Amino acid sequence: QVQLVESGGGLVQPGGSLRLSCAASGSIFSIDVMGWFRQAPGKQRELVAIITSGGTTTYVDSVKGRFIISRDNAKNTAYLQMNSLSPQDTAVYYCNGVIRDSSGLKTYWGQGTQVTVSS
Repeated sequence: QVQLVESGGGLVQPGGSLRLSCAASGSIFSIDVMGWFRQAPGKQRELVAIITSGGTTTYVDSVKGRFIISRDNAKNTAYLQMNSLSPQDTAVYYCNGVIRDSSGLKTYWGQGTQVTVSS
């Protein structure tokens, strides 16, 4: 079994920064794409950023220039550096990974971590 565990969420003032981490563990053969999604109350879950195994990144327009996704393949960990945060960024952030294990390629989700941007 594979699990994704997120950390790094919390309360931050507008203009501040947070760094989220997502650690994958279990019987992992390889990790393809990893990404971050977020969901605000009453809204649809949306893709924030993705990073491929080769390091290619993609961001939703609203976070371009402010957020940076990265990964450490040796640690099976993805990160989301969030800068210049605004209240509109308040949401539960979920890590997602397309991971190959004993049963093939599967999508896994983390439990979510709350990010609140407020004065």
